[in-house]
Amino acid sequence: MKFIIQRDRLVHSVQEVMKAVSSRTTIPILTGIKMVATEDGLTLTGSDSDISIESFLPTEEDGTEIVEIQQSGSVVLQARFFSEIVKKLPRDIVEIELATNHLVIIRSGKAEFNLNGLDAEEYPHLPQISEENMFKVPTDLLKTMVRQTVFAVSTSETRPILTGVNWRLENGELICIATDSHRLALRKAKIDTENQETYSVVIPGKSLNELSKILDDTNDLVDIVITENQVLFKAKNLLFFSRLLDGNYPDTSRLIPTESKTDIIVNTKEFLQAIDRASLLAKEARNNVVKFSTLTDGMIEISSNSPEIGKVSEEIQTEEVRGEELKISFSAKYVMDALKALEGTEIQVNFTGAMRPFIIRNTSDDTILQLILPVRTY
Repeated sequence: MKFIIQRDRLVHSVQEVMKAVSSRTTIPILTGIKMVATEDGLTLTGSDSDISIESFLPTEEDGTEIVEIQQSGSVVLQARFFSEIVKKLPRDIVEIELATNHLVIIRSGKAEFNLNGLDAEEYPHLPQISEENMFKVPTDLLKTMVRQTVFAVSTSETRPILTGVNWRLENGELICIATDSHRLALRKAKIDTENQETYSVVIPGKSLNELSKILDDTNDLVDIVITENQVLFKAKNLLFFSRLLDGNYPDTSRLIPTESKTDIIVNTKEFLQAIDRASLLAKEARNNVVKFSTLTDGMIEISSNSPEIGKVSEEIQTEEVRGEELKISFSAKYVMDALKALEGTEIQVNFTGAMRPFIIRNTSDDTILQLILPVRTY
């Protein structure tokens, strides 16, 4: 194996696949990056057996030569050392050559590294996925849907299924739901499907976070293929595999109240900033609980009281308050996370009583909904 490559393109590809490489793996070879050179170009692969990322560098793109393959071949290199080396090479052009016994020589300018590699045949094969069940989502929509839901997954392993986001595809609509049993985030969107298949799978939140980081902000379509235990995202020159979580996701539709007793419409930024200020004096130990009360003339009050620290209260003028008077307590962090996920200047909050879940949604967009359970305060 021997090739010459543009350093910045190599660095970019190495950083993409590094997102799947874990230092804590039971399979030692997975601490490495697999490199395969063929006449078409160079393929890099990283995996921790939950997530696998494959990045392809074609020999040329838009008439510019990226990599010149002089001899094909393959090797696995220690990811940690290889990624640090390519980042710090002195010149824009890098030459990589495989010598005997999996020894790899990396040259750039006057610098030369010899790095011990491993046999690429020992590297686990990526899942073979048949592509009959495929649908497409624009990259920017996919990243938005992930951002607006993934923060609500559970971080506790007591119910592993809740550490993922439930993706349901039915009637040409993709519905993404995440919940940690104290809050729920839901986002739906119409998408192009080639067939009328319906799916319900649970994708680990960690996988979606990593996917979102490496996708570019474009409106190019990403192909999504779902099988029994894997999901594959195919973008330009990039394959991203993730295992799916086993088990049935709870039926969350029953949690979402259909009627409300108190409704408010309020400026998103003002509401968010007032909760942020109130949380400054709220106790961390109790998840930053703040209190919300309706007042007269369309005013609401956000307050917090910690006897040992002090107290704060702030009144906000809303656009509208309808229904019964209400006093409710909630986690400032959960509400702030939800407000940051919503787009738009105004939000509507629908309450169904002091001890029932409440819904926050955008006044002009019904594709996204955030649900939060109140906190009991005595």
